Amino acid sequence: MLQTELKATEQAKELLKEETAALIYFYSDSCAPCVSLRPKVIELLEKSFPKMKLVFVNSATHPLVAAHFNVFSNPTLLIFFEGKEYKRLSKYVSISQLEETIGRPYKMVF
Repeated sequence: MLQTELKATEQAKELLKEETAALIYFYSDSCAPCVSLRPKVIELLEKSFPKMKLVFVNSATHPLVAAHFNVFSNPTLLIFFEGKEYKRLSKYVSISQLEETIGRPYKMVF
């Protein structure tokens, strides 16, 4: 999976217009949970939700993007369906919880 990094709020807005389902992963390189969670999220989306677009935002280097989405802690995962925020998960994220959260609306949309 090609890992896309968003660096500007406009990129995020464009993504949400174009994609039916998207997950924006806010992280920081100095955040241990962010580093350990990232490959698990990538694997989950590749395996179970291939039509969902996954993008990353480094909150430390792009604080304006994080502020636009009211993200103040890392990791934070924002799940969007049809351009609207569906769910926000932050800090300690369980992969099974994430899979359950995405599963129902994903099946309805696709």
